[in-house]
Amino acid sequence: MTKWTPRHEAPEPLEGPVVGTITGGTILWFVLFLVQLPFYGWFRDHGHLWWLWTCLAGGGLGLIGIWYVRKRDAAIKRHRAAQG
Repeated sequence: MTKWTPRHEAPEPLEGPVVGTITGGTILWFVLFLVQLPFYGWFRDHGHLWWLWTCLAGGGLGLIGIWYVRKRDAAIKRHRAAQG
């Protein structure tokens, strides 16, 4: 068996509005949680309560994501400023 080796250089990663994307997704998770909250009883009765908690977990993890990408964005800007 031969070892796989790349035949060309990997492309540069795509950079976009990462902070805005993560923030928008986090807001969406929390909105979905709040929209489903009035139907708590229905979800419980039909065995779909995990839908509610999934949205809350998505929002909570999104808050960690916002913190992470803001720190990353600031570090990238500091690095670019230090280089010239």
